Amino acid sequence: MDEKTILAKLQRLCSRAEYCTSDIRRKAVKALSGVPGPVEEMADRIVASLVEERYVDDARYAAAFAREKSSLQGWGPVKICYQLRSKGISEDVIKAALGEIENDRAMEKLERLVAAKARTLDGDPQRRLKLIRFALSRGYEYSDIEAVIDKF
Repeated sequence: MDEKTILAKLQRLCSRAEYCTSDIRRKAVKALSGVPGPVEEMADRIVASLVEERYVDDARYAAAFAREKSSLQGWGPVKICYQLRSKGISEDVIKAALGEIENDRAMEKLERLVAAKARTLDGDPQRRLKLIRFALSRGYEYSDIEAVIDKF
């Protein structure tokens, strides 16, 4: 495979799903591993081309990631922020992406998650502590958790 073939392959991949710069760079380096020459420089050129042609956009990726993780998997803003940071997304982009999450819907999701977990802990003497730990592991702020836990 040459650089152009790998670029075309990654363009097809990016047209089907959102990827951040770090993920697509990792894929480029892996695809270029058998190609002779400076792999890192070729990967940088491929990623720059994909960004320039708007196949890869960290802001678009972060917004989609935040919406998906919040609504589908019930992640809170702390966990989403941590995951985006681990992918090398800048703080400004993360802040904008977290702004896309509807706070009311996130709180409703937290209530549903805590209610479901509370049903499994009936009669447990450490019920409140376990509910707090559960909600913290989902990435919600302690102040939000406290407001929800008091309902159960």
